[in-house]
Amino acid sequence: MKQLTLRNAGKAVTIGTRIVPADTFLTRLFGLLGRTGLEPGCGLLIRPSSGVHTMGMLFSIDVVGLDKAMRVVKVWRRLRPFRMTSLSLKIKSVLELPAGQIDACQIECGDQLEIVEA
Repeated sequence: MKQLTLRNAGKAVTIGTRIVPADTFLTRLFGLLGRTGLEPGCGLLIRPSSGVHTMGMLFSIDVVGLDKAMRVVKVWRRLRPFRMTSLSLKIKSVLELPAGQIDACQIECGDQLEIVEA
């Protein structure tokens, strides 16, 4: 399974080193279902996506909405199970992270994220 390293370019902060891309119908469909949590450094980059839900999940997550240039458009902190984010035409991909990661990495609207090539 392919894993990416994702950084906040403007703040020089590594967000995660084990971010899994969800860019096929099946990987987007199943997302984080069946997992009992996300470890630090892990996450799911869903593309394309304009919003997500946590139906059937067993844990809270942080969610970051990104535009086509991977600039942060919206953040949802500690989204609990059985909730939904709002939808936005500006959001082209969504990053799901362990709860608390948005604050730990100081992710804010307007931040530029980047995939770091190994």
